[in-house]
Amino acid sequence: MTDRASELAENLHKVETRIASACASAGRNRDEVTLIVVTKTYPASDVRLLSELGVRHVAENRDQDAAPKAAACADLSLTWHFVGQLQTNKVRSVVGYADVVQSVDRLKLVSALSAAAVRAEREVGALIQVALDADSGARGERGGVAPDGIEELATAVAGAPGLRLDGLMTVAPLAGPYANREQAAFERLLELSSLLRADHPAANMVSAGMSADLEAAVAAGATHVRVGTAVLGVRPRLG
Repeated sequence: MTDRASELAENLHKVETRIASACASAGRNRDEVTLIVVTKTYPASDVRLLSELGVRHVAENRDQDAAPKAAACADLSLTWHFVGQLQTNKVRSVVGYADVVQSVDRLKLVSALSAAAVRAEREVGALIQVALDADSGARGERGGVAPDGIEELATAVAGAPGLRLDGLMTVAPLAGPYANREQAAFERLLELSSLLRADHPAANMVSAGMSADLEAAVAAGATHVRVGTAVLGVRPRLG
């Protein structure tokens, strides 16, 4: 095993231990939580090593990095998640490789994703990104729709050809009433998920939590956690 493979294996083991411990503390089964490794800024060679180590879900946030990486790893059995803010001019490219887009936050994006998915003859999963720091009718600083905008977007996604409404996603907010209150933020997301599932029972995916706060997300009931740094390490600055 190469040095990098050993490093990734050790980091993955640590993260798996954290998730298992968090599940035990919350009275949940380990298989209720899916680990998504965020591979942004890291090379396709790392994705290959992660695949060999058993990772099946990877995430990217910039199409210009993700598209060539996904192409280089097309032979691997992976589910690709797009988690960054998505401009409509990148949609056609993203739909070419992403199995799930976790950052759906406006009607224009729903229409663009639907058209691209139909054109590509694919079904793409969609998560509505919820901004818990956004006022009514607004978008969050890091993307996402205010909670009162979920219903309209969910209805649009559910009725859009080529799209599948999978659930909700959030990033712990840096401002507003949930700033520095990660567990409360994630618990609020679970409440919103319960309301969503009343009308869309299959939309049961709840994506929340990252390297620093995955335990809070698991305790709140998240089904997916998105972990980058804790698995891949801190990338040295260029220059």
